[in-house]
Amino acid sequence: MWPDNPDDMARLFYLLILLMGLLGMFAIGGSGRGRLGASLQQALIWVLIFAMAIIAYGFRDTLRGALFPSSAVQLAEGTIELRRERDGHFHATLAVNGAPVRFIVDTGASDIVLSRRDAERVGIDVGGLAFTGRAMTANGPVATATVGLDTVVFGELSNRGLRASVTSGALESSLLGMSYLNRFARIEIAGDRMLLSY
Repeated sequence: MWPDNPDDMARLFYLLILLMGLLGMFAIGGSGRGRLGASLQQALIWVLIFAMAIIAYGFRDTLRGALFPSSAVQLAEGTIELRRERDGHFHATLAVNGAPVRFIVDTGASDIVLSRRDAERVGIDVGGLAFTGRAMTANGPVATATVGLDTVVFGELSNRGLRASVTSGALESSLLGMSYLNRFARIEIAGDRMLLSY
């Protein structure tokens, strides 16, 4: 039975071409020098390698999405795609103050919220923060502190001086909330894909 999803069809097509290329190389290698000259054999192998490289380049976004589902894929100018992961959430990796931070994209969160561990990784002196704020999470209220982020880079988007909250330690994963997501002109969820347009 053929898959209905166009991305799955593209992956299947690529894998079939790859399999045919590999089988062709084995067939050429096993045909012996009596049937094909050594130079012709080498030329056919290089043609197959070149063809597979072109196919791989043509399906680079599809393959990247399949192999690295949490990474952002720039579909076109002004559109970023994320894939839903096995935990049911969309994840995105942003460079915060130059360090990669893996966020859960959370439309229910109002702010960018850094876990204590991620805050330390991006160079924030967590020990010197005043945790005077409060935020509600699925596990109840947590203490928070407001900080400024020097740089936040997501794909081709770059921002400076964004405000964020740091939790006192109860949060496992950092959250990418609406204060950042509102920078996009449109957010669309279609099945296991989230499209962010700016």
